[in-house]
Amino acid sequence: MESSSLMLREVPFEERPRERMLQLGAGALSHAELLAILLRTGTVAESAIHLASRILSESGGLRSLVDMSKDQLTQIKGIGNAKALQILAGIELGRRLAKSSYEERITIRSPKDIANLMSEDLRYLQKEHFVCLFLNTKNHVIAQETLSMGSLNASIVHPREVFRAAIKRSSASIICVHNHPSGDPTPSPEDISLTGRLVEAGAIIGIEVLDHVIIGDQRFISLKEQGFM
Repeated sequence: MESSSLMLREVPFEERPRERMLQLGAGALSHAELLAILLRTGTVAESAIHLASRILSESGGLRSLVDMSKDQLTQIKGIGNAKALQILAGIELGRRLAKSSYEERITIRSPKDIANLMSEDLRYLQKEHFVCLFLNTKNHVIAQETLSMGSLNASIVHPREVFRAAIKRSSASIICVHNHPSGDPTPSPEDISLTGRLVEAGAIIGIEVLDHVIIGDQRFISLKEQGFM
């Protein structure tokens, strides 16, 4: 049975990994402390940090722990299925992060790249969706966010929403994308006006608006290519 045998205030600060992480950051924590955060609780007999330290000792260290199966983990006293799965989930996230790299990120070089990335997501929607792609200095897409969902013929978005999201992600530049449910990607006067306001705001803030692409049915239009930017 998993439990916390002591009140938090009775536990020495060095045995409170979550509080230490809040104050000092993850990089300051030991392997055992990080593992204790994944475990969340200890047992009746020992705290989470003591349990984590024992797991590392009995498994042969972090490197060996990574290769253990659920059945092997549950053979360690104090580790049931729930804790074993928490450990394995943390290890798998680490593996996936290690496999990922900046080179794997999508790079935008042309309006066609934008259309290829977004068309299948947007072309069949029955309402206008205004999406921002956030890019780093190498034009890699680091994130995307739908900032507005409008009616059949209007998408309402304000520059402050766009650049608040861009600043939050430390974006070097942005690309705006939205769909026309009619299937005709021809920009409306409102599309052109919004684009102009976004370009002006971006120039002031220092985050360039690289393009605004409108997705239709198997067609797209780049406002930059059309000379509206």
